[in-house]
Amino acid sequence: MAVTEKGAIYIEGQELTITNPNKPLWPEMGITKLMYLEKLVYLSPFLLRYCSNRYLTVIRYPHGIHDKSFYQKNAPEPRPDFVDTALHNDIQYIHLHNLPTLIWLGNLACLEFHPSFEWIHTDQPAEWVIDIDPSLEVEPRIMEAVSIIGDILDSLHITSIPKTSGATGVQIYIPIQPIYSFQQLRELGHFIGKYVVEKHPQLFTLERFKKDRGDKIYFDYLQHWVGKTLSAPYTPRARSGATVSTPLLWDEVRQNVSVLDYNLLNIETRLRRLGDLIEQVPLQTLDHVFAFIKA
Repeated sequence: MAVTEKGAIYIEGQELTITNPNKPLWPEMGITKLMYLEKLVYLSPFLLRYCSNRYLTVIRYPHGIHDKSFYQKNAPEPRPDFVDTALHNDIQYIHLHNLPTLIWLGNLACLEFHPSFEWIHTDQPAEWVIDIDPSLEVEPRIMEAVSIIGDILDSLHITSIPKTSGATGVQIYIPIQPIYSFQQLRELGHFIGKYVVEKHPQLFTLERFKKDRGDKIYFDYLQHWVGKTLSAPYTPRARSGATVSTPLLWDEVRQNVSVLDYNLLNIETRLRRLGDLIEQVPLQTLDHVFAFIKA
């Protein structure tokens, strides 16, 4: 009979039970559950910033990344009193806004955190995000594509920050003033997407269905919408390299950094050196861009 290891820890005045601390979660990287929880403690100020006040979907891997997984939207039961929830469309979502809740989720082997684009109890976008999604599993042109889009945004005087998805793609974050609707941002995304496809038809596509894209890179302006989610900045990913969704410098993009370069074992060093690159960009207005495209 297998013996279950467990113990108790105290975080911010809350007692949490930790089970199977030596269970391998990312076996190739030698990362056990206890190591993972330690990494979450360090990542928490950054990860909570992009999950707080949003509806959270998690992906659980009870026996590590190579075993079965499942998405969880409804908050699991039983749950501690310190875990807050938010009801939306008959789903009781977890509201991830404190470290005890994050560690509780980590102990449940929640290895990925996917927050909503909108704030809780509103239809207000928290930011604007463009998803750059390769059709090939290995896409050597991904950073070239992201750099092209970055230059276009810069020409429109839009400040943006690229981030790896932690998988194959890259997202471009645009911090904005909370005065725009999802529909407005979708229309602007479509305008930029059409332009980039016209200028680079061999590289980009607006084709939603992967089977119809060939080898082109999908400029996804549609994912950013009410009720949809995306991998949070600084979420780990259930990949063999224990990758972490990581904001990048534009110079790194132009130097063709790999989407797989940053992981749970080296992200701390990067954050100590650079901090949160997204937070460093002030919220901006897009009024001048809307005026331009309507002129």
